[in-house]
Amino acid sequence: MKKRIAIFASGSGSNAQKIMELYKRSPDVEVALVLTNNPDAYVLQRADNFEIPSHVFDRHEFYHTDTIIDMLKNLDIDLIVLAGFLWLIPKNLIHEYPGRIINIHPALLPKFGGKGMYGDHVHNAVLAGGEAEGGITIHYVNEQYDEGEYIYQGRYKIEPGDTLETIKFKGQQLEHLHYPRIVDTIIRKIRK
Repeated sequence: MKKRIAIFASGSGSNAQKIMELYKRSPDVEVALVLTNNPDAYVLQRADNFEIPSHVFDRHEFYHTDTIIDMLKNLDIDLIVLAGFLWLIPKNLIHEYPGRIINIHPALLPKFGGKGMYGDHVHNAVLAGGEAEGGITIHYVNEQYDEGEYIYQGRYKIEPGDTLETIKFKGQQLEHLHYPRIVDTIIRKIRK
């Protein structure tokens, strides 16, 4: 029986695509569903390109119904992967999937985390903070933004003259290299 991943994303979905690519021909793991809160998210096109079903939901459905949980259970989802998903995960979903929801953050937590700290907001804060290095943090998800147990941190040097675009590129290289690898390590430890 294949192990099954659901990916939540709010935007472009480049990390989601790297994970879809990893499992495209896998005999034992598949990306079974892509979910988003943004009907215009490019991740929907990426899912369509890989013939992966997708679902767009609103705030009410996510926070005040069990529709998403029922959908995940009906698809026998083993692991939830957040890939640029910007909403706080509700308690009922965390309780239904304890230790089986992971996220990637574009900074070295605990610095530059929390509500409102995503994308360019994070990178600009890293630059403004005069940091010598930036990086990524892959972590388990709990009921607070960016406070779950760390799984992996990757680092890059911030050179004099680095710009927002430069550090975004360095960070994304780390994300694309390590997130699929970490997802694979975790999903293979889950027992069906």
